[in-house]
Amino acid sequence: MIEREAGIGAAAHSTDELAQGRVQLRSEDRWIPDGMADACRRAAAEGIVLLKNENGLLPVAGSATIAVFGRVQQDYFTVGYGSGGDVRPPYQWNLLDALRASDEVDVDAELAERYVAWCAAHPVEAEPEWGTWPRSHPEMPLSATEVAEVAARTSLALVVVGRSAGEAREQALEPGSFHLTEDERDLLHHVTTAFEHTIAVVDTGNVIDLAWTREYDLDAVLLAWQGGMESGRAVVDVLTGAVPAGGKLTATIADEYARYPSAGHFGGHEHNEYVEDVYVGYRYFETFAPQHVLYPFGFGLGYTTFDVRTAGLRHDDGTVVVPVTVTNTGARPGTEVAQVYVRAPHGLLGRPARHLAAFAKTRVLAPGETQELELRFDLADVAAYDDAGRTGHRSAYVLEAGRYEVLLGTDARSATGCGDVVVDTLRVVRRLREVAAVEPTHAFERLVPRAGQDGGTVAGHEPVPVATVGRRERVLAALPAPLERTGDRGVVLADVAAGRASLPEFIAQLDDDELEALSRGDDVMDSALGTPGNAGVLGGTIASLRDKGVRALTTTDGPAGIRLATYTSLLPCGTALASTWNPALVETLYGHLAEEMAVKGSDVLLAPGMNIQRDPLCGRNFEYFSEDPLLTGRMGAATVRGIQHAGLAACPKHFAANNQETNREHHDSRVSERALREIYLRGFEICVAEAAPRTVMTSYNKINGTWGHYHHDLVTTVLRGEWGYTGAVMTDWWLREAVDPDFPALRNDAYRVRAQVDVNMPGAWDRDVQTGDGSLLESLADPDGITLGELQRTAANVLRLVLSAARGDRAVG
Repeated sequence: MIEREAGIGAAAHSTDELAQGRVQLRSEDRWIPDGMADACRRAAAEGIVLLKNENGLLPVAGSATIAVFGRVQQDYFTVGYGSGGDVRPPYQWNLLDALRASDEVDVDAELAERYVAWCAAHPVEAEPEWGTWPRSHPEMPLSATEVAEVAARTSLALVVVGRSAGEAREQALEPGSFHLTEDERDLLHHVTTAFEHTIAVVDTGNVIDLAWTREYDLDAVLLAWQGGMESGRAVVDVLTGAVPAGGKLTATIADEYARYPSAGHFGGHEHNEYVEDVYVGYRYFETFAPQHVLYPFGFGLGYTTFDVRTAGLRHDDGTVVVPVTVTNTGARPGTEVAQVYVRAPHGLLGRPARHLAAFAKTRVLAPGETQELELRFDLADVAAYDDAGRTGHRSAYVLEAGRYEVLLGTDARSATGCGDVVVDTLRVVRRLREVAAVEPTHAFERLVPRAGQDGGTVAGHEPVPVATVGRRERVLAALPAPLERTGDRGVVLADVAAGRASLPEFIAQLDDDELEALSRGDDVMDSALGTPGNAGVLGGTIASLRDKGVRALTTTDGPAGIRLATYTSLLPCGTALASTWNPALVETLYGHLAEEMAVKGSDVLLAPGMNIQRDPLCGRNFEYFSEDPLLTGRMGAATVRGIQHAGLAACPKHFAANNQETNREHHDSRVSERALREIYLRGFEICVAEAAPRTVMTSYNKINGTWGHYHHDLVTTVLRGEWGYTGAVMTDWWLREAVDPDFPALRNDAYRVRAQVDVNMPGAWDRDVQTGDGSLLESLADPDGITLGELQRTAANVLRLVLSAARGDRAVG
């Protein structure tokens, strides 16, 4: 979501409403559901990834004294910036306070007090201007002599390195953002030289350069993703072993930024060419550049050892089943994640060396304990999309003939063969239609694998397939017939809910003004029709609709909490949650959040964020789950199920290919249809199939020349047609002005409704757009404009969302 004349401040802990005294926060407003704090703490802890642990230094316990360095111990980054983290938590645990509260460790008090005093004297900027977030904070100066004096008191040091990023601003390839500052390097050098043992804790929501973790003499490294309000206590839980280390990476960490396949094709002001195609993240590195991986996808150490094995896979009627036995062979309790990958035959299309097909996490296993897991996947789900017709089946998912090797392991690199499935002849899995292909005028070359002279794989390139079909005929063929209008017959929405009337009967009563009102929000953020501090309101935005029983639904930002003018829980960031590899835990966490939504006044949480972490510099990556679409889809589905179990609505976003913040309202994501389907849409597809979200949000950016909020191919043909989605689709906040290229009489809202993007949120036009009206009512009166049937279809989509809303009217206090 973008901030623009919204009435909500940018900082994580204030709003204009609060500053103006409109809402008085009281102590009782700090209420959170029973179990929420424990679930946040557990999820944050399970998401922490142990990257290094020399000689078993961790866990530390038994009243060990730790000298803690780095000002982020005090000024901890608990979440990223922007709408994805901008909530007012009832409390926040930083690392220093959590260490001091622990019975298992002691901190060097003199050093701690020095940091507290210095941070108080050099406070961080509390409320920066929107989009100018500080990516890091200046360090307290310490000389080598001063560090050595601390080392004389204890042999164990902990250095905290902190980074943050956020909406409307990328990470930067500079010190203090993606790279360490000279002050941080000096601190690491002084500490690792003076102390016998050093632990590094990296507090971040986004992948940063971690080559330094191999440069300095570090005994242990914890990658502590931003853990929300329980951040500090979660880190202490893992440091002390109260929660066994067990998080796994959801993105590959390379030895330098230049090695990422998107480097050089990210951050473009007008457009980005997705030259890496389907070779995103580990799909690229494991195929072309394994030598440049610092920490592989799926990697994470624990405090014990495991034996992970299978007796062999089964292939039953298209389903591959891998029974796995996991045994704790070490001396401490722990968890493990069994990961199954597939190496498909190269064939005519070319395939990554491996891609994730299934995963499962054990419970906490005691030493010597065993758990049986069963990992399964449909062979059809590992098919490739032929967007060029190389197999003779253009616009179809195919399984090319050959041996599909199944690999089992605990990360993408360690997985080894455990069996295979042989496909005798090419099999067409799904026949579809060309959608959202690259425009011929925007053609580029994409990455493909070629056979190297030594038998290995080398990078080649080929022209990307371009669009060959038009949109106009497809749209006309799908135009709905209008309902015959009946006028007001006294049917209210409660009659539909009770089965006394049908939804078409209710819609047939609605006049033009009511149909138009259902297609937009209430024009402003913090609508007076909703709970104070809301992101916007939709549904019953005019009195006549409310008279007919159409409730106004409050939308609130997410996914890290409920952004309202009150205290609300601050959850771990999306990357932290995905790093748990534990969908059940994520579902439980968002079930607690649903309870909080019901009490505090949110009907629709604008979450989860489901865009692929294509490039590590994307400022909003902390909101997203992974570079992998399967993991993204499963975590997104868990989030949606957790929210919607209580009758509320989740809104997965941003559909689709929203992979950078730079000029995000105007830049064009130029990406092959194959990469769209296999990578950037796949997570959404899984989420829709497994969790049926009640609403979906489109993206700001263009996808191959068409803005997401006008994209008939993606919204009508794919989302609704191919996937069978029947919910409401809303825009991200505010639109860009445009004319439908196939129907010149349609522009702006009419263009949007034709694509079946139902609701313009928050309802008013972009403040930068002042040219003309372009209203739906104006278009409806035009013989070549929007049709009554289309407006009624949009009304049906929105009213189904309203009918599903079950939030109570209670308010805290």
